[in-house]
Amino acid sequence: MDRVWACWVQPEHITQWNQASADWHSPSAENDLRVGGQFCFRMEARDGSMGFDFRGTYQEVVPQERIVYTIEDGRKVDIRFTQEADQVRVVEMFEPENENAPELQQAGWQAILDHFAQYTAALEGR
Repeated sequence: MDRVWACWVQPEHITQWNQASADWHSPSAENDLRVGGQFCFRMEARDGSMGFDFRGTYQEVVPQERIVYTIEDGRKVDIRFTQEADQVRVVEMFEPENENAPELQQAGWQAILDHFAQYTAALEGR
C-alpha cells in the first residue's frame, strides 16, 4: 500500500502516469495533500498544441484509504484505496461534466487509472 499511495500523491510520480493517452503528458504537478490543500496537475499534448491545468481542493484525506476533492468547476471526485491480499484496489468515482458523453469521460479517467497501474507495477519489478 505504501508504494501505491506514494505513486498516487507524490508529484514526481504523478507526472509519470497522469495521462489518458500516449500523445498527452503531465509535465508538472503540485500537490498540497491536506484538507483545504490544493493541487494542480499540468496536462499537455506532447506536440504542444494544447494544454490545461487540472486543479482542485481537498475535502477529505485519510492516508492510504480515501481522498475526496472538488475540481475547479465544482464537481466532486472520491477515490478509495483498499488492500486486497497482495494488491491494492483503487476506485475513483467522479461527477461527469455536461460537455462530453459520460462514457467518453469514463474511458478517459479509466485510461489514466490504467497508466497508474502500469506505472506502479513497473516500479514493483525494479
